[in-house]
Amino acid sequence: MAAIGSPFSADYWDLRRIRQILKKVNKLKEQMRALTDDQLKGKTSEFKKRLAQGESLDNLLPEAYAVAREADMRVLGMFPHDSQVMGAIGLNLGNIVEMKTGEGKTLVATMPLYLNALSGKGAILVTTNEYLASRDGEEMSQVYRWLGLTYATGFSPEGEKLKVEQKRKIYNSDIVYSTSGALGFDYLLDNMAQEKAEKYMRPFNYCIVDEADSVLLDMAITPLVIAGLPKVKSNYIGVADEFIYFLDEDDYEFNEEHNNVWLTESGVKKAENFFSLPNLFDGQHTELVRCLNLALKAHCLFEREESYVVSPGGEIELLDKENGRILEGMKLQAGQHQAIEMKEQLPLSEDQQAMASITYQSLFRMFDKLSGMTGTGYSARDEFFKIYGTKVVRIPTNRPVIRKDLPDRIYPDLPSKLLASLEEVKRLHALGRPVLIITESIAVSEIYSELLLREQIPHNVLNAKNAAKEATIVKEGGQVGAVTVATTMAGRGTDIKLGPGVAELGGLAVLGVAKMSSRRIDDQLRGRAGRQGDPGSSEFFVSLEDDVVIKYGPIWLDRYRQKYHEEDLNMTQVHELKNWRIREALNSAQVRSDERDYDIRKQQLSMGASDEIQREQVYKTRDQIIFSDGVNYDLQGWLKALFTGFVKEHPNLDKRTIRRFILDNLSYGFDDDMDQLDVSNPGQVIDYLMNLSQAELKRKEQYFDDEAEKKRFYSIAALKAIDVCWIKQVDNLQQLRQMVAMRTSAQRDPMNEYHHAALSSYKKMCREIKRLTIRNVLMSSITVDKYGKKDVYYV
Repeated sequence: MAAIGSPFSADYWDLRRIRQILKKVNKLKEQMRALTDDQLKGKTSEFKKRLAQGESLDNLLPEAYAVAREADMRVLGMFPHDSQVMGAIGLNLGNIVEMKTGEGKTLVATMPLYLNALSGKGAILVTTNEYLASRDGEEMSQVYRWLGLTYATGFSPEGEKLKVEQKRKIYNSDIVYSTSGALGFDYLLDNMAQEKAEKYMRPFNYCIVDEADSVLLDMAITPLVIAGLPKVKSNYIGVADEFIYFLDEDDYEFNEEHNNVWLTESGVKKAENFFSLPNLFDGQHTELVRCLNLALKAHCLFEREESYVVSPGGEIELLDKENGRILEGMKLQAGQHQAIEMKEQLPLSEDQQAMASITYQSLFRMFDKLSGMTGTGYSARDEFFKIYGTKVVRIPTNRPVIRKDLPDRIYPDLPSKLLASLEEVKRLHALGRPVLIITESIAVSEIYSELLLREQIPHNVLNAKNAAKEATIVKEGGQVGAVTVATTMAGRGTDIKLGPGVAELGGLAVLGVAKMSSRRIDDQLRGRAGRQGDPGSSEFFVSLEDDVVIKYGPIWLDRYRQKYHEEDLNMTQVHELKNWRIREALNSAQVRSDERDYDIRKQQLSMGASDEIQREQVYKTRDQIIFSDGVNYDLQGWLKALFTGFVKEHPNLDKRTIRRFILDNLSYGFDDDMDQLDVSNPGQVIDYLMNLSQAELKRKEQYFDDEAEKKRFYSIAALKAIDVCWIKQVDNLQQLRQMVAMRTSAQRDPMNEYHHAALSSYKKMCREIKRLTIRNVLMSSITVDKYGKKDVYYV
C-alpha cells in the first residue's frame, strides 16, 4: 500500500486539495485570535447574511473553520491541530475520512457541523450508541451554543418517549447529535403522520456518520422495523422445534457460503414420518414447512453468545456480529425470533406485523451531503464509492505511529493458540505492561477469563453482558499491570489512555486471539494501542479452527487440519505453524469473508432498490395529501375504474353478486331490489353503481361546514387506505426477502425474482389503495353530538 500523501496513493490529489484549503485556514489564525469574544460570536450572523446573499459554503469555509477553531480553544481549551483541520475539510467535501485512534475525531466534527449548520437547513452527527452521542454532544454543544447556534440530542437520555413538539424542536435545531437507530425510527414515524401537526422532520441536509464503516457497511443491511399488530401465532412452532432434536447430521445440509441450512432427502423423509404426511411439499403444508425451516435455522445458524444472549429477564437480545454489542430493541422478523425463543424454552413474544421499514443504506443515501469518520475505512473505499458515492481519504496522523504491529502467530487448534497467548499475557503482565485481550465471542472471553483466574492474574471482562461497566473498564485498561479481556466491542468508541509510567514499559499490548472476519476489524483492534504517538504493540494468535478459516479457507487447509489431528501429536506441547503457504491461506480466507459480506450488501442494495422506490412514492403521495389545499386524487375516475373492473371480472353478473359488491364497498344500508336494472348490460350496471355513489357523496355533503372540513375528510380517507395497504406491503416485502434468500441455493437469480414479485405486489397494492379509499369515503359514518362535535368512523 502506498504511503499516505504519496503520488502513488489513491487519495493523493484529494489530500493536495485539502492542504491548500488548510493553508487558507491557518492564515486566519492570528486574525481570529485578535477578536474579542463578542466579535467572534458575531461572525455567525455575518456568515448567515453572506450565505443569504448568495455566497457558497465552500467559499466561507476558511473563515468559518478559523472561527470554530478559535471557539474550540476559548470554550473547551482545545485548539484543533492541522491534522484535525484536514479531517474537517475532508468531511465538508463529502468524504469518509480515515483518522487513526486518538486523533480527536470528536473535536474534528465541530468545524464542518458549524459550517453546514449556517445554511439553516440543519446538520446531524450520527454515532453508534446513545452513550457516545450524549457524551460527545454534551461537550461539543458548548461551542455551538457559544457561537449562537441551537443544539439538541436526538433522543431522551432518560429513555422517556418524546412528544411531537419535542421532536420538532430537536429536528429544527441547527445541530443534532443522535444515533443511527433513533434517526431511522424517527424518519419512519414521521412518515406515518396523519396530519401536518404530527410532522416534525425537515428534509435531510448534511450528516456526519461517526464510525462510518460500522454504520454504513457492517450495519448497512440491518432493517429498522416498526412493528404493529401481532400476527396469529403458528401452532407448529413448538412441534417443529421438538422435531429438530430427532435429526442426525445427514438429515440437513449447511451452506456456509450463503449461511443457509435445509433438510436433505433423509431429513424430509423423517419429517413426513414424524408428522404422518404422505408428501411434505405437496403445497398443503406451507406453514409447517416454514416453521421447520425457522426451527432448523434457530438451531444451526444462531449460536447462543455469538448471535444472541438471553437477558436476565428471559428475553432474546441480538448481538452485532462485528462488535459484539447488544442491538437494542432489534428483533428478527418473519417468525425467526420466536423460533429462537422456542429453542431456548422461553415464553414466546409476539411476532408483530411490520408497519414501516428502512435499511441504513436507504436512510443515509437520502442526505444531500453525506460524510463520515472512521479509523479503518480505506480498505473498503471501493464499496463506499459504489454505494454512497463518497471517497475515502486517509488523513496523516498528528504524530508518527510508533506502534509495533507484529505478524500473526498461527497454531493448529484452539487449545494451542489459547495456551500460547496465555504465555504471552503472563510475560507482558510480569513486565507491568497493560494488556487488552480480544476474543471473537462472549463464550471465548469467558473461557479466557477462567484461564486467567487459574493463573491468579487479576483482570476485567468487557462483553455484552457487562457493557454498563464499559467506561470504567476502559478507563482502567491503560494502567500499569491492567489486564482486560474483551470481545470486539472494545474496538470502537473506546479510547484507552496510558497511565503514569506505562509508556516507559512499552505501552498497551493488544492481543487478538482469533482471525477476525474482516481486515477492518483487525485494524480497529490494533488501533486501541499506539494512540497519538504512544508506544504499543499488537499481535494476533490465530488457529486453523477459527470460524473465518473453517468457512472460507481452501479445501487443502481443511485436509491439513484433519490430518494433523489424525497424527495424534503430543497435545501437551504448543505447536506453532510457520509455513508461509498457511499464512497466505489464512489471509485469503479473511479476504473471501470480506468479499462475501460485500456481495450480501450489494445484493441487499439491489433488492432494496424496489423497496426504496416504493417507499419514496408512498411517502411522497402521503405528503401531497397532507400538505395539499384540496382533494388531490380523482375520486370520480377511481369510482369509474373500480366499477369497470368489477363488471369485467364478472361477465355473468347476477343481482346477488352486485348486492354483495355494494354492501362490501359502497353502502351498508343498501335495500334496493334492482328490478329495473338489466344485469346483462355492463354499461347500465356501471351507471347504476355510479348513481349510488353520487347519492352517498351528496348525502355526506350536508355534514361539512366548509371546504377545509370536506378536504380533511377526503384526505384522511385516503391516508388510512394508504397506511393499511402500505403496512401489508412492508410486511409482504419482509416475507418476500426471506423466501428469496432461501432460494439462492436453488441456482435462481434472487434479484430478478424479488424485483418481479415486488413490482407485482406493488401494482396490486395501488389498486387496493383506490378501492379502500372509495370504501372509506362512502361507507364511513359521520355523527354529530349535542354540542355540535363531529366524529367520523371509518370502516
